[in-house]
Amino acid sequence: MRKDKAKSAWSAHQGPWRQGKTRRELIGVTALASAMALLPTSVRSQERFPARNIRIIVPFPAGATTDMLARLFAQRMSEGLSQSVVVENVGGAGGSLGADQVAKAAPDGYTLLFHNITFTTTTSSLQSAGRSPHDIEQDFVPIAVGAYVPLLLLSHPSVPARDLKEFVDYARQTKEPLFYGSTGPGSVMNLMGEVLKRDAGIKMDHVPFRGAAPLVQEMLSGRIQFGGDQLSSSLQHVRAGALTALAVTSRSAALPEVASTRELGFPNLDLRGWNGFFAPKGTPEPVIARLHQEIAAAAKHPDLQKRMTDVGAEPSGSSRDEMREMLREQIAKVRPMVEELKLVMQ
Repeated sequence: MRKDKAKSAWSAHQGPWRQGKTRRELIGVTALASAMALLPTSVRSQERFPARNIRIIVPFPAGATTDMLARLFAQRMSEGLSQSVVVENVGGAGGSLGADQVAKAAPDGYTLLFHNITFTTTTSSLQSAGRSPHDIEQDFVPIAVGAYVPLLLLSHPSVPARDLKEFVDYARQTKEPLFYGSTGPGSVMNLMGEVLKRDAGIKMDHVPFRGAAPLVQEMLSGRIQFGGDQLSSSLQHVRAGALTALAVTSRSAALPEVASTRELGFPNLDLRGWNGFFAPKGTPEPVIARLHQEIAAAAKHPDLQKRMTDVGAEPSGSSRDEMREMLREQIAKVRPMVEELKLVMQ
């Protein structure tokens, strides 16, 4: 009886203590959950990134070089991150619409931009006109260059020229009006066409297109005599003899016999083509580092390297500093030319 009474007395004493402890634990857990909920999304996601699908915005229609490369990277990144990485095409305004969508996205690593060399020319053009909705260096974080792809200058076989110097000689002598095509006003090919006209003293009329595919088709038809884009867009047509490769902006293993613009006496056309990844400004450092790790790993994958080199692209997976410095140098070269030529981005 004494033992039972003692046990009963202990239980009666312990009950309120246990209930109080449980309430305190509950209050503590609730307070911690509330505090976590108040943290910015970017902070809360760092420990578990990625926890959902990642979008790669390609600011051009599907089917061209940049889109193709983005999809190759997305496939490999999906495997490395154990989350779906999907490509979304948001074309328009020379790539500015898609870029601006990323600039205004949440800086959490779940919305990325995959752009190319045209980013420097279109943004410079819009900034010169006071109409740019974003700034490459202020509104984006460079992650890595996915691949370097030389720009290729082309002509139709009806033009009697084997390289860019011979094309300039022909353009100076012909009485027929010549047309050059680009992937749109403010694009890198628009800039290169106007720089060539200025430096060589030739006349050509600009015909803009909504992307590389329609430009190449018009060149194949012979209605456009001169044009160009990233080498991958027309490599097959050059190899088939349907288009003539006049020059590359930097030497390419895919077309080793084609001289560079600098070698042919046109140093102002010496612009290195690239395709690279960006995140919105403010994206946490650990998230950027994780993304860079997977992009660099993808660029080294044998299957991806083979598919890229087959179309004339040079896999990179560069460091962030390398990409940042490349952009800084390219913008410093492009911006004065855009302003001098009053290149209009529409």
